Amino acid sequence: MKKASSYRRRPSSVAMVGNVAIGGDNPVRIQSMTTTNTMDTEACVEQAIRIIEAGGELVRLTTQGTREAQNMKNISDGLRARGYTTPLVADVHFNAKVADVAALYCEKVRVNPGNYVDPGRTFKHLEYTDEEYAEELKKIERQFVPFLNICKEHHTAIRIGVNHGSLSDRIMSRYGDTPAGIVESCMEFLRICRREGFADVVISIKASNTVVMVQSVRLLVQTMDKEDMHYPLHLGVTEAGEGEDGRIKSAVGIGALLTEGIGDTIRVSLSEEPECEIPVARQLTAMIEECAQLRTEAEGTIADDTLHLHLDDTDWPTLQLKAAMAAGATLIDRKAHQLVIEAPAFDEGRLCELADAILQAARIKFTKTEYISCPGCGRTLYNLQQTIARIKAATSHLVGLKIGIMGCIVNGPGEMADADYGYVGAARGKISLYRGKECVMKNIPEEEAVDRLLEIIKANNLSTRQLVNSST
Repeated sequence: MKKASSYRRRPSSVAMVGNVAIGGDNPVRIQSMTTTNTMDTEACVEQAIRIIEAGGELVRLTTQGTREAQNMKNISDGLRARGYTTPLVADVHFNAKVADVAALYCEKVRVNPGNYVDPGRTFKHLEYTDEEYAEELKKIERQFVPFLNICKEHHTAIRIGVNHGSLSDRIMSRYGDTPAGIVESCMEFLRICRREGFADVVISIKASNTVVMVQSVRLLVQTMDKEDMHYPLHLGVTEAGEGEDGRIKSAVGIGALLTEGIGDTIRVSLSEEPECEIPVARQLTAMIEECAQLRTEAEGTIADDTLHLHLDDTDWPTLQLKAAMAAGATLIDRKAHQLVIEAPAFDEGRLCELADAILQAARIKFTKTEYISCPGCGRTLYNLQQTIARIKAATSHLVGLKIGIMGCIVNGPGEMADADYGYVGAARGKISLYRGKECVMKNIPEEEAVDRLLEIIKANNLSTRQLVNSST
């Protein structure tokens, strides 16, 4: 007899984003983000259509400057002229004035608390008295409330999107690099929204580390509950990578929360064409209750620190996602440290490799190189997919090594704090290379950067006998 699943959707308020309702009893919404230059109206319209026709219900575009924010009107007009009414979301970093402009033309604006008002992260420890810290919060309010008023006037929703990789030095200095700091970065803005009576708010907390992401979102839910807040939540594992590993990592993190009833909208962030993200997200949302049941059954029979999953699927991509989603929370919570997958349609060796990939995604056991790569957007400063392929070809034998591959500086150094080495777009055609948090080479010509990265790895006395020429 099957054990009853404890799955129950977390109750939340409803945020209206154009014609799409997020939260409440509405389905879990699926979204993606364009990788095109936001000033290229035609390219953005065409890529947005590909996302929409794949099943995307919201489309996000980067607006790194005022020009890009203003061009959102042209992109919106182009889509509406083609008969598409899907809401557009402007992604804002660093410049709060850009958010004010974007709110005039988009159905939703995403702001990042880590750099919306605070200066860009430099990993410096800052000392504040309580009075000085309170004054910093007043600075946020002085900048944020006028933005909320613009959003109220134009019926624009907002997303308060915290990225682990871009927490401010202010937050890091007071709370450390902890889930508590990540949550507080979000709550500072949420409290202002509530005081101002602004309800069309969606929240996200993202990290490339699935454990940090899941722990932080759970803590956010607990904190909101204590303060009687019930805003809808957007889920994602940022910089998840590409291919099977990116899909498994996303399913582990997003799936852990979805099976607990947490999550009202999701994005699977892959270093691929954005429309490739949508089918994966659709599968995850379609399997929530089944995977919650599988998780409950498996946890009820854990023995010898081993989680056993029994699956009858005959489609390999589906089985990968289902196993990762069902096992995610159990492994992240360290209720088990081993995973055995039984599926009659597949051989034991392949299933063992899948189990190892899921254990690595849950940060338990590393059996291959870890790549922390962003999905790309209009800020990306080089050919991301080609570069990932070159770096993988040269380093995939270095088991346990973590390499961050970032299109731009927004989250690069922060998300790579968990990586051994980093490759970050610094300017058009220029790359900066990192060892841990330290930038060791700045503004290298792109055509030289992969070779320089390999030299840094070699110089650090790692086994590099199998390193290949980066041009092959």
